[in-house]
Amino acid sequence: MASLGQRIVESKQTLLGNSKSHSPSEPKWFAVYTTSRHEKRVAQHLAQREIEHYLPLYRSARKWSDGSRVTLDLPLFPGYLFVRIKRTERVRVLEVPGALAVVGGSGREPIPMPDEAIESLRTGLHLRTVEPHPLLTVGQRARIRTGALEGMEGIVVRKKNSLRMILTLGYIHRSIAVEVSAEDLEPLGRGSLSESVIPNA
Repeated sequence: MASLGQRIVESKQTLLGNSKSHSPSEPKWFAVYTTSRHEKRVAQHLAQREIEHYLPLYRSARKWSDGSRVTLDLPLFPGYLFVRIKRTERVRVLEVPGALAVVGGSGREPIPMPDEAIESLRTGLHLRTVEPHPLLTVGQRARIRTGALEGMEGIVVRKKNSLRMILTLGYIHRSIAVEVSAEDLEPLGRGSLSESVIPNA
């Protein structure tokens, strides 16, 4: 957790852009670090306390040892969820069982995330196929130019016969893979997507 307070990467201006300072009385979105595998429990406690929150989920098909198959809704950013609070309400969040820390910078002060970026995730993720992805920092950069998550920037990789856009939250050192088509993307920098995309992810 030593470097949780680093900048956010890969947003509409690199995924979530840089936050500007704001009034302590103005509600903003913050990332909350939780006990492992307790994200949903923390979300339930936040709901009971009427604290606005957002826990991104993705659907994953699993096969049990008895051969049965199930589809689970799992946290997209393991160990994290987001709350919309005033900076002065941090204590209310940390009183929730399983909530370990509100992610802050080098000075340990909570750092807010841009509202428009969180709203893009809330309104667009369910319209695309997404899954967690190992943190990635190299590859062809591109921007989603149409459809859900329009304007988001990230790194493009190839998985079998399809493309994935890797969006990274630098604050919490988590990446997600969003399924995209080449027509949805515009490359940033030199080279076309077909020339520069990493061959296997």
